[in-house]
Amino acid sequence: MDSLYHFRWVLWVAVLLVGAGVGTALAVTHSAGKPAVKAPPPDKGFTWAAGMKPAPNFDLVDENGRPVSPGAFRGHPVLITFMDPVCRDLCPLEAKALSAAVRSIPVAERPAIISVSVNRWADRKRALLHASAKWKVPPTWRWAVGKPAALGGVWHAYGIGVRDDKRTVDGITSDDISHTEATYAVDRHGYERALFMYPFLPQDVRNAVERLG
Repeated sequence: MDSLYHFRWVLWVAVLLVGAGVGTALAVTHSAGKPAVKAPPPDKGFTWAAGMKPAPNFDLVDENGRPVSPGAFRGHPVLITFMDPVCRDLCPLEAKALSAAVRSIPVAERPAIISVSVNRWADRKRALLHASAKWKVPPTWRWAVGKPAALGGVWHAYGIGVRDDKRTVDGITSDDISHTEATYAVDRHGYERALFMYPFLPQDVRNAVERLG
């Protein structure tokens, strides 16, 4: 099996294991409460050579209803990440690390950040803007949302496992979202060049972006 696709298969299995209550060393987060697993050491990233892995394209909309697609960023590097707008544990921390990485890069060379939502129940504009403001993300950050089938296709294409568990407490049912916490670095030609599992260090992401050329 191709090493990247094997790795993506592992990402899916990680979420399934956490959902079943089985421990794993991979970074998986829940939208509420404490992290499901103890955070491993900072990830140095999974990399591959230029021209090997085209980044799957998709067509979603951002927090303002405008089209957002990796293909629209040809000629510029882009970071593609997957987050829950109402997450209160790992997502804000990953957003902080990504923001620090981007801000450490000269303005003219900063990559765009596409944050694909993993929580279709929290995709309203108000929630997306609130998360952006609270997490203090850079101007290059754009959310990507859409219909469940469209989002599911993007998650699958990038090997992102997502679980939506219904929980009822005192007669009130809520959605507990578990998902793989990962960020891809895509070069200006539209090829995946690095994959980071949170936790990672801002300088490692910055170094990966600088190597994109």
